[in-house]
Amino acid sequence: MSRIDTLLSAFPRAKLLSQPTPLERLDRLSEELELDLWIKRDDLTGLSFGGNKTRQLEFYIGAAHAARADTILITGAVQSNFARTAAAAASKYGMQAVLQREERVPGMDPLYYSSGNVFLSDILGAETMSYPEGEDEAGADAALAARAAELRAAGRTPYVIPLGPGHPPLGALGYVQGGAELAAQIGCFDAAVVPSGSGATHGGFLNGVRLAGITAPVFGICVRRDARQQKARLERVTAELARLMGIPRPFAGGEILTWDGALAPGYGRAGPATRAALQRMAANEGILLDPVYSAKTFAGLLGLLEEGAISKGQKVLLLHTGGLPALFAYQNALGFGEGRAAP
Repeated sequence: MSRIDTLLSAFPRAKLLSQPTPLERLDRLSEELELDLWIKRDDLTGLSFGGNKTRQLEFYIGAAHAARADTILITGAVQSNFARTAAAAASKYGMQAVLQREERVPGMDPLYYSSGNVFLSDILGAETMSYPEGEDEAGADAALAARAAELRAAGRTPYVIPLGPGHPPLGALGYVQGGAELAAQIGCFDAAVVPSGSGATHGGFLNGVRLAGITAPVFGICVRRDARQQKARLERVTAELARLMGIPRPFAGGEILTWDGALAPGYGRAGPATRAALQRMAANEGILLDPVYSAKTFAGLLGLLEEGAISKGQKVLLLHTGGLPALFAYQNALGFGEGRAAP
């Protein structure tokens, strides 16, 4: 048993993941960009269209199952991949899911509120509630706690997956394992590019590859906050993760790299660079990216290459975190096919 396996064995874990997920070389883009470009296909984790949240939920659902919970409560944006995957995981383990949908992306059209992850969550039988703000993590967590108290008073056993920092980052353990899984597949690389939102994927991945002996830079592409704010968040998340695992943090603060050049016009909105990256990946490799996370991540890789932070000829790893159901909810916002005549 490896050191990472030993560390993770201390935590209850649900079996949700189809693993290891594939690692593929992007031959056409490698030639076009003059890179040795690889993609880790965590869009193929299984469980209701897959995605990176499956790794995180193995530890949250494991903890909930160990506590004999019958209800999972979680907050996310209206088109949250985390919420949709939590609803599927709850179903698999015989639990009810309560999904609190934040109004995080104002001004969206009706399709955003009915298609994609919303539609799938309805099929999965999740209970839903709304929170009117999108930048109030403490308030959203308090609203979930209040709903959990109501369920407890009714004789239920709820388990809350918190949104804000200051809680043990159990979900990040999934990407400690994910980083180690990648290291076993790829051996080494010169740079990795991953999305950076809550910090659980970025922070866990950085811990995992460092514990596996890989010292290459890991660039976190900001999808919600600017680079300065995101770096501060990662400092907190990775410090909490080290405490949770009972080890010193295996990297220095200077190794937390954040880049926000593809963030505009903000969370859940695809600017020109993101839209172009999404179509470039599809047209060259036949791989679909989502507009909120993975397309911005690829746009970030292209931006880092243009700036020289990633160099021609390097072996580069791109983490695909899934989220593909959101493509249908963003159909009008992305504008592909505009002007096509009706049949």
